[in-house]
Amino acid sequence: MSLKLNYNDKVIIITGKYKGKIGFISNIVSSKKVIVKGINLVTKHQKPIPSQNKIGSIIKKEACIDISNIAIFNTLTNKADKIIYKFKKGKKVRFFKSNGKELGMN
Repeated sequence: MSLKLNYNDKVIIITGKYKGKIGFISNIVSSKKVIVKGINLVTKHQKPIPSQNKIGSIIKKEACIDISNIAIFNTLTNKADKIIYKFKKGKKVRFFKSNGKELGMN
């Protein structure tokens, strides 16, 4: 099964601690997990590695979010939306389900 969401898509969090927050997909970890830029920040304690001249520190980084907890964000309607596929000039193209506009054209 292919993912309907791609890298750099604008998404909205629909459930959980960050419900209602909007961000961009920065990494697709697997078919079930994605990383959204600026959302789900966790604190990590990094050990020093003297052989690589890295110092120990406390860093904040984005953690994975389950793909079922996010939805594509339609900027025309300012709501979460679904994606459908249509063929346009022999190519498979993604469209918003609510208004039929092509993704990336708004």
